[in-house]
Amino acid sequence: MSETAATLTETPPRAETATVEARRPEFPELDPHATAHHGTPLDSIRDVPITITARLGHTTLPIGAILKLGPGSVVELEEEITAPVELTVRGIPFAAGEVIVVNDHFAVRITRLLAPRTGTLET
Repeated sequence: MSETAATLTETPPRAETATVEARRPEFPELDPHATAHHGTPLDSIRDVPITITARLGHTTLPIGAILKLGPGSVVELEEEITAPVELTVRGIPFAAGEVIVVNDHFAVRITRLLAPRTGTLET
């Protein structure tokens, strides 16, 4: 065995012990009514873009049928043509409406707003 190999195998690594002090952080008390500026709390985020998704319909197909889909295939949806389109933000429904065309683009005319955070229709 070479001298280098013997040195490497005979010298165990040294474990240094360090003292670690753990303590709870101290934070100042927050005032829930304090604002950084005048106006409503939402004023600072009014210009943040959010993607709205219009859900036209759905269907359930076996994997074998999905694998056979290609250009020209037609996927029939379960919803009636008169059924409202669901509008969502990050998967959360907030409104329902009807599909219309505006300047050669699809659009949705909102017909009902959903109750906040519940996803149920308002009357």
